[in-house]
Amino acid sequence: MTMREELLDSLFTRVGRWWDRLHERVCGPPKLDEKEIVERFHRLFYDSRLYAKTFLLGIHAGKCPLDFWIFQEMISEIKPDLIIECGTFHGGSALFLAAMCDLVNHGRIISIDIEENLARPRHKRIEYLLGSSTSETTIEQVKKRIRAGDKIMVDLDSDHHKEHVLKELRIYSKFVTKGSYIIVEDTNINGHPVLPDFGPGPMEAVEEFLKENKDFVIDKTREKLLLTFNPDGYLKKIND
Repeated sequence: MTMREELLDSLFTRVGRWWDRLHERVCGPPKLDEKEIVERFHRLFYDSRLYAKTFLLGIHAGKCPLDFWIFQEMISEIKPDLIIECGTFHGGSALFLAAMCDLVNHGRIISIDIEENLARPRHKRIEYLLGSSTSETTIEQVKKRIRAGDKIMVDLDSDHHKEHVLKELRIYSKFVTKGSYIIVEDTNINGHPVLPDFGPGPMEAVEEFLKENKDFVIDKTREKLLLTFNPDGYLKKIND
């Protein structure tokens, strides 16, 4: 860029800023639509890492509290016999799910993780499995714990890279019963609208999965509280 071009570019930039300020004084600040407002707050909440400071009875939970509210509504409505959780971490989510099952007096939890942590909360409804969620050994252990007639819900919250999530979807979708859900967590990453540089992740896995599997649909009603870390991630099974 020549010096003349640089000067013109600088002049146009200044004029543009002046025009924006004048327009705002005369017409008021630009109006944001609902989607933009939600996305801005989403990025603010996520980037502040407040989710990393979310605890349940002193146990780190690491989720958006509004998603926890949706989880309890689903448990109350469906009353699943079994909830399979892939990705335990500190165990806060497993404890939350077990506490909700306590309130409806129904259900049990299988929580799977590759790392052992003896400090995880103990609860009569929770069973921890050690291993990869996609290994044959783990899958066989899960199958052995499924009882005839069980209503099953699945929550995927382990490795968030696309290929791993897609593999989990293909495996665990087979366990989900009609009318229940497979929840794909953190579909918000890779620019949906946070962590734009993550690369293909849960959202991209969902998109590919739904192209090949017509038994599930995205249930947008589960996003009614506007802010969710799982946009397009609440997948309802509509066919056996």
